[in-house]
Amino acid sequence: MQQPKVVSEAYVVLCTAPDNATAQQLAEYVVNKQLAACVNILPQVQSVYRWQGEVQSDTEWLLVIKTSAAGYSKLEQAIAAQHPYDVPEIIALPISNGLPAYLSWLQTSIG
Repeated sequence: MQQPKVVSEAYVVLCTAPDNATAQQLAEYVVNKQLAACVNILPQVQSVYRWQGEVQSDTEWLLVIKTSAAGYSKLEQAIAAQHPYDVPEIIALPISNGLPAYLSWLQTSIG
């Protein structure tokens, strides 16, 4: 039997950081401020990108941030203000489906 689709008002936000300490600081900041319900930190991802006309390759830490759609704007502003990069990666992906209990917890965890 197919489960009914759960429409969500939540986002997964991706953000990279230059090192573990910065990733940890950003994660704790957004969770403490109730801008995110949860942040997973994935260590040592390799990023290849073009910056100021040159191809760059750096080791970074990837933050996988779960937040509400309504709270995204405040989260984005907080990350941009706290982040050491001139132009930090902040990409929001809508969560289209998920475990209802988890999505409910996510919504109640955001201020």
